[in-house]
Amino acid sequence: MGSLYVVATPIGNLGDLTLRATETLSNVDVIACEDTRRTGNLLRHIGAKEFRYIVVNEHTEYDATKQIVDALNNGDDVALVSDAGTPGISDPGSLLVQAAIEAGHQVVPIPGASASVSALSVSGMDSRRFFFEGFLPRDGKERTDRLAFLKSVPVTTVVYEAPHRIAKTMNDLQENLGGERRVVLARELTKIHEEIWRGSIRDAVEHFSNAEPIGEYVILIESAPPRPAVTEDLIETALKNALVDGRSVKDAANDVADMFQLPKRDLYERALRLRGQR
Repeated sequence: MGSLYVVATPIGNLGDLTLRATETLSNVDVIACEDTRRTGNLLRHIGAKEFRYIVVNEHTEYDATKQIVDALNNGDDVALVSDAGTPGISDPGSLLVQAAIEAGHQVVPIPGASASVSALSVSGMDSRRFFFEGFLPRDGKERTDRLAFLKSVPVTTVVYEAPHRIAKTMNDLQENLGGERRVVLARELTKIHEEIWRGSIRDAVEHFSNAEPIGEYVILIESAPPRPAVTEDLIETALKNALVDGRSVKDAANDVADMFQLPKRDLYERALRLRGQR
């Protein structure tokens, strides 16, 4: 039975490839990769022999997984790599890992570079706990829902973004999270033009309105501020304020329920009582 090795590759500086990763890539039978040209350059850099390649990307992952499991069943050892960093983390690979496990094969991690952890380690933000969002949906309700969710995440949040979408994403973050929250934006990590930018979301919107961004970005977002304690007086005051200007009881109750994450039915009944008292 062959083994599947999940191998982290450098996110920029080739010197970050570990000795264990070099040994693994030099001795497996098959390399599963996103781009044979990029992986080929890495293999030539370490002086590895020529291999059989199987391309695993967002378009081929399903069919490639079957080929790789067949190779594992035939006794071949396979190394899974992405273009940069750790496979399966906002990159193809998780489907293959699941299939290899289900087929009874050993799956071995060969750890190394990770853009999210590298950025987090130099961010200056609280890194004891963090939430990994990865790439946001590009548009539509799914994107709107994710942005709304990020507003209340109580720990540092990690988001990935492409250079041509960074300005839009910072504008969307300002609209949904406000402009005061601190952010750190890291790009070209471990490369010659590495840049780590720090400021508020509002500052970032202004910065990227004139910049010509290059390279993939890691966005680190400060945790949401703690919510005030929800008291009966606070709920009643919020309901009274929401009922002004002839607003419907239902709309007022829904707004306050969303504000404090309370059951809408309970808030509706309380709003009815307040409207009746008036």
